[in-house]
Amino acid sequence: MRDLPHILNWRRISGRITTSGQPSEAELAEIKSLGVTHVVNLGPHHNKGALEDEPGTVSGLGMTYVYIPVEFDHPTDADFDAFRHALENLKDTTIHVHCIYNARVSAFFYRYARTGHLLAEATAFENMDSIWKPGADWADFIGDPKALDQPNRYAGEDY
Repeated sequence: MRDLPHILNWRRISGRITTSGQPSEAELAEIKSLGVTHVVNLGPHHNKGALEDEPGTVSGLGMTYVYIPVEFDHPTDADFDAFRHALENLKDTTIHVHCIYNARVSAFFYRYARTGHLLAEATAFENMDSIWKPGADWADFIGDPKALDQPNRYAGEDY
């Protein structure tokens, strides 16, 4: 399966799962061409950079849209449970998971790996760390007590 590295923070998690920041409508069509059947969005529709009608675009391309809006300043265990449930329900499909920057998504996959699922914890950490270093609420969310007093830091920007 080919990759689409021109999409913001594109990452391949496995042969059937890819992630990124917010894809454009044209990029969603490219994602579809990879054989993706389901798009999972963790970025709320009200976020700057979100598509005007992503559910309609995804549906119009013949893919299924799964929406789990995670407020960036307050990720919750319920959000994680919805994410875990979606991954488990889609285990036999090809999926693309995104948010606005791939920060939420990479943290969710890291936490998922920490529970012994899908990826080795070190691999999931490297993926997340190549995008950002979670601090404060996100450090608590992923179980990193040493970063609780740190701000969120983004690769190539402020660390």
